[in-house]
Amino acid sequence: MPVRKTIIVACVLFGSGPNALASGVPPGTVIENQATVSFDLGGTPTTLMSNTTSLTVNERIDVAAVLQSAQVLTAAGDTERALLFRVTNTGNGTEAFTLAIDNLITGDDFDPEASVPSIYFDTDGSGDLSAADQAYVAGTNEPVLATDAFIDVFLVNDIPVTAVNGDIGRSQLTVKSVTGTGAAGTVYAGAGDGGTEAIIGASTGEAVDVGEYIVADVQINVLKSQVVGDPFGGTEPIPGATITYTIAVDVTGSGTATASVLNDPVPAFSSYVAGSLRLNAVALTDATDADAGELDTTAAPAVVVRLGDLTLADGTQTIEFQVRIDE
Repeated sequence: MPVRKTIIVACVLFGSGPNALASGVPPGTVIENQATVSFDLGGTPTTLMSNTTSLTVNERIDVAAVLQSAQVLTAAGDTERALLFRVTNTGNGTEAFTLAIDNLITGDDFDPEASVPSIYFDTDGSGDLSAADQAYVAGTNEPVLATDAFIDVFLVNDIPVTAVNGDIGRSQLTVKSVTGTGAAGTVYAGAGDGGTEAIIGASTGEAVDVGEYIVADVQINVLKSQVVGDPFGGTEPIPGATITYTIAVDVTGSGTATASVLNDPVPAFSSYVAGSLRLNAVALTDATDADAGELDTTAAPAVVVRLGDLTLADGTQTIEFQVRIDE
């Protein structure tokens, strides 16, 4: 019996996962098997071979779309506000996918207004919508993804001027296999890679995820930078080098960001430099005490700074700490 084909997609940067065959054996692969029986015949060792069985692996179609953005803070009347999704082909063959936006989602307070264009690929891989990003045009530039490959996609919307503080609006990305969709096990004869059959997998060849906007009279902007200093006076990121991280937190709008807390995990393959934590150039202890900061070691080590209630009048809050690349 031939193996069936399934297609999988995930939500614009083309990439591939860490495992070369995470989605299974490629379509067109021939699987053969032959058995042997060994026995003794009148003192003579003898081996008999069975017939060889053979089958060709078909393509499986499956897709996944996963929101990458946190809830996006916005203001009434804002334009071109982007939600980031990752689309991944989790099937075992190469597949093209269509993309669609839907803002008529039940249960929210307002319907975002799709910008024109409303879907972009994250062409420059920045994670932010920019002039370098390419617009998606249905029927023209559907993403074609190899097995395990992904592409990052923005849904871009305007916020109605009638939205009020605290309102939530939702926007949905739908991804579908160009070959087809349907119940798991649906067969598209000869539509797979290399003329194999294409079989719809558990995802039904379709993936959906939803992002949220929340209207707020206050927004926080966070910008992080790094400077490397190596043991020899240079700036090479080698074992033993020190990385100084600086995080700038700015508030905009007329409201208050209440009980603001910064949490920054210490990166893997590095160790926190004791006593390096600063808030607005003032040293903070690493312990949990009366000051605003600490190194939290209850789980994976992380720098925590309690910034409190922030308004536009408070200006930029600057946090700094260091880690050392492990030797």
